[in-house]
Amino acid sequence: MRHNATSPPSVAERVLDLLGAFSTDRRALSLSELSRRAGLPLSTAHRLVGELAKRGALERDGDGRYRVGLWLWEVAALAPRGTGLRENAMPFLEDLYEATHENVQLAVLDGAEVVYLERISGRAAVNVVSRVGGRLPAHATGVGLALLAHSPTVAETVLAEPLKRFTDKTIGTGEHLRRTLATVRRDGFAISDGQIELIALSVAAPVFGADGEVAAAISIVVPSENADPLALVPAVRAAARGISRALGAPLSSPLP
Repeated sequence: MRHNATSPPSVAERVLDLLGAFSTDRRALSLSELSRRAGLPLSTAHRLVGELAKRGALERDGDGRYRVGLWLWEVAALAPRGTGLRENAMPFLEDLYEATHENVQLAVLDGAEVVYLERISGRAAVNVVSRVGGRLPAHATGVGLALLAHSPTVAETVLAEPLKRFTDKTIGTGEHLRRTLATVRRDGFAISDGQIELIALSVAAPVFGADGEVAAAISIVVPSENADPLALVPAVRAAARGISRALGAPLSSPLP
């Protein structure tokens, strides 16, 4: 629940709490589970869930459990940072995948986290925890480092907060992160080795929009064992440059 606990939540906040009850490991929930996870009385949850189901925002399966409905997907597809960006990026992401047959990802920055808009994976590619629509802390991912390096205001906010660690290789101090971001700005790419999972290494590069500001980042994720990340840099940077140009990035932008 994200609303202010000192005052009664509005109807909109209650609806958002219900939708926020779903997660990657909780894709189907009963009415009582929705009520409990959203912190709402059962009667209130019953009324709101019924209205959401009528609109198509929630769907009920044969076991009586609720899932996120297709109507929400239709609404989400209208997000300007999602659809247009993804459409411009897909040809370059597909080319990068065909050249490597490794995981290829597209992400944007949302606060201190990255949100993944697209991922192309091969059957033999290393397992990754990211998913389309999923979030991860920016400081612990290649795409996040590429984005933070060109988002100074957000970076300062992240630097001021404790950094969550996932492995022994995760960047855990502000000083370490600041040095890393300076290197990413200088080099035009980011390498994240074993920060989320020790088995995976990513190489990422920023994508710039028509306003010259960083709009997204792309990455390729490979097995960390015996990886040669510098050999992947040219292909990743070329794909990022292609997407930037497709988005209308001015020539004066710091294209990777």
